[in-house]
Amino acid sequence: MQLDGAVAFITGGASGLGEATLRQIVVGGGRAVFVDLNDERGQAIASDLGDAVHYVRADVSREDEVQAAIDTAVDAFGTIHIVVNCAGIGGPKRTLGRDGPMPLEHFSRIITVNLIGSFNVIRLAAAVVTENEPNSNGERGVVINTASVAAYDGQIGQAAYSASKGGIVGMTLPIAREFSRFGIRVMTIAPGIFDTPMLAALPEKARESLGQQVPFPSRLGQPSEYARLAQHIIENPMLNGEVIRLDGAIRMAPQ
Repeated sequence: MQLDGAVAFITGGASGLGEATLRQIVVGGGRAVFVDLNDERGQAIASDLGDAVHYVRADVSREDEVQAAIDTAVDAFGTIHIVVNCAGIGGPKRTLGRDGPMPLEHFSRIITVNLIGSFNVIRLAAAVVTENEPNSNGERGVVINTASVAAYDGQIGQAAYSASKGGIVGMTLPIAREFSRFGIRVMTIAPGIFDTPMLAALPEKARESLGQQVPFPSRLGQPSEYARLAQHIIENPMLNGEVIRLDGAIRMAPQ
């Protein structure tokens, strides 16, 4: 599937990986509706990119809000071809910390946003994608999810985050198999340590130290590198049902 003329639906599009992917798609000739909860940043990006994009405020875990955003995409651009799930939250907390057991609501919130939110977007957007006319490869659309290397080697304090991202990894293949009859591919990217707003609050020395843990290149990943991989996934019809680690060969230490 080519970016030129395609319509994307992107979550978490007001910053980091989502914003980089949004811009990559627009540069490639695509159009997009992106959702986030940061209205100020979302509206600024929409103003910068012009008529090719629309920003909609939406919580990915809310069925009504996601459906309204999807309806906006259909009303504005006629359909959806590409779905990119980048919305997510973190927040390290030990299962049993100094203050006692982790509050269950902390675990539930991360699972709800990262895992259930991704599934919510997939199921609702796919109902639109299935209505597309297939291209010459029989393809109607592409779904790209965002997991994390924490799905495989999460650190102490990442039980909730790792569980949420492990769930995204786990649902990739079964949904890809299910959607194969519609001509919709499903892929997941598992980034390593990337220079995103989640790390922006850390001191510069701490950021440098994290980057040095990456075997090669020994630095933080750039959101544009995620976006370029997303573009390749979109354009390569044989990529389906797989998780790609984008991590510079890092394997996270326990803590």
